[in-house]
Amino acid sequence: MTEPDALPRLDGQVALVTGASRGIGAAAARVLAARGAAVALTARSAEAIEAIAQELNASGGRAVAIPGDIGDIAWAEALVEEAAEALGAPTILVNNAGMVGPIGHILDCDPADWARNVTVNLLGAYAVLRAALPGMVEAGGGTVINVSSGAAENVQEGWSAYCAGKAGLAMLTRSLHLEYAGQGIRAFGFRPGTVDTEMQGEIRASGMNPVSQMPREAHAPPEHPARVIAWLCGPEAQDLVGEELSIRDPGLRRRAGLPS
Repeated sequence: MTEPDALPRLDGQVALVTGASRGIGAAAARVLAARGAAVALTARSAEAIEAIAQELNASGGRAVAIPGDIGDIAWAEALVEEAAEALGAPTILVNNAGMVGPIGHILDCDPADWARNVTVNLLGAYAVLRAALPGMVEAGGGTVINVSSGAAENVQEGWSAYCAGKAGLAMLTRSLHLEYAGQGIRAFGFRPGTVDTEMQGEIRASGMNPVSQMPREAHAPPEHPARVIAWLCGPEAQDLVGEELSIRDPGLRRRAGLPS
């Protein structure tokens, strides 16, 4: 594996990471802080993100925990304002917050649960992006990483809400690139593959579709996608701006320093 110093230095950058209480979000917050970025962590679990923020601050970083629900799209502006007041306007946004449920056939899903999924996976990401974008444009640029999924184009039984939301998120990434690349905004869609997180536990418990049959040891640790996220924040990824990227791509893995 490439040595850790192959990742970019992010000194002077301010990263806002959603869904940062565990899994990919927590791992991304740690690696971004290790590379010098100040990090604002948000998730519903106040205790979890506060513990991570304290850990990062104790290690010499700058971090703040801002608890809240990404599904409350009216809260997005307050989230970005609080992050900016504490650390400076975000120049990196990692839209990681997400949910897979409800898992079930279309007629078996409660419409309110289905709507909640799309609100978190798509509308919440849009709302935070919209709130953070003016500060990035004013600063002359920024990096937005929308954590996508292969489900954005490969349908899975029982995941109608998740597939729909992630497909919409992929188009949001493309729209952002089309409209704001000329103003220095670097947009990426990033598909982290199957990762050993609580979401995979929910998927296994459902017993529906082939993903639920994968053994836990087949899933990657959260630190692998977190490393790619940090790498995408640096100049070496400039040729990939605007693309929907997969961690399964051997070229991307090699460039980000992951094992083949």
